[in-house]
Amino acid sequence: MHAATSDLPLWATRSINLADPRLGARGLAASDEFFAPLSRMLDPAPATFIPGKYDENGKWMDGWETRRKRVMGHDWSMIKLGRRGVIAGFDVDTSHFTGNYAPAISIEATTSASDDINDLQAARWTEVLPSTSLNGNSHHWLNSVAAGEYTHLRIHIYPDGGIARLRVYGQPVGAFNDADALYDLAALENGGRAVAWNDAHFGQASNLLLPGRGINMGDGWETRRRREPGNDWCLIELGAPGIIERIEVDTAHFKGNYPDRCMLQAALMQGGTDQSLITQSMFWPVLLPEQPLQMDAIHTFSSQLAALGPVSHVRLNIIPDGGVSRLRLWGKVAR
Repeated sequence: MHAATSDLPLWATRSINLADPRLGARGLAASDEFFAPLSRMLDPAPATFIPGKYDENGKWMDGWETRRKRVMGHDWSMIKLGRRGVIAGFDVDTSHFTGNYAPAISIEATTSASDDINDLQAARWTEVLPSTSLNGNSHHWLNSVAAGEYTHLRIHIYPDGGIARLRVYGQPVGAFNDADALYDLAALENGGRAVAWNDAHFGQASNLLLPGRGINMGDGWETRRRREPGNDWCLIELGAPGIIERIEVDTAHFKGNYPDRCMLQAALMQGGTDQSLITQSMFWPVLLPEQPLQMDAIHTFSSQLAALGPVSHVRLNIIPDGGVSRLRLWGKVAR
């Protein structure tokens, strides 16, 4: 069961998943992983169910699942967040867990320079999610109850069972400490996010902001084949407003389906909603005029950029359609 975008809390659409393993998040320890390992709970892909698939311990489940507890106590796990950040809320997803989901959950957080379990057990923990009842096969959108900057989480499930996915929505901190440094202002790890797009049939627009080069053609933003006039586009909000000095458009792995050209617009925006930005973006000034693209290549643009000053949002236009693996917007944060 998935919630419609209009039903989601604002923080779920205007922040990033700090527990994304593509940013460096990982499971560190668990009291039990008998039926399914902790690492699956952090998988960025939606949980799946495969009828008839079993392993040596029983039914294969796409998430973290402990055995049935026959003693006092409850199960727990620890994870390291991909980036130190301020947590706004959680999506506790029990998709496909019906008779085996965890009945309740609570979450604590701490800040630590160490990933050693002994050090973490001795750390000072803050409750960020009080004990909360869960339902099977459901997304639970739950607010964080504590302010602060955190690096690690301790998850308690009562008394046992399974969680398909845990998303930890928030904003990374400490990304822009050097006023003179060039940063990838659009990078997911720096707080950039994909706001809106007209099509993402073969690959999500948020993939554009991931670290590193794409691992394959599915690890990028790709639209369907356009059969009508016009071009495809997506909107990106920068992690912080800044002056863009260099742009990189990477078409890694896209060969027979890369865009013929690209063009970028940008603006410094305040107020409004994600929906209103779509309309406004049609009239943003041009940051990078139309440029030809090649297959499976990194394209770098600097001298071609217009002097627009600080911007907070960028519109990437691909002409007419196709796939782009990564978009890098290098610049200095506006002070």
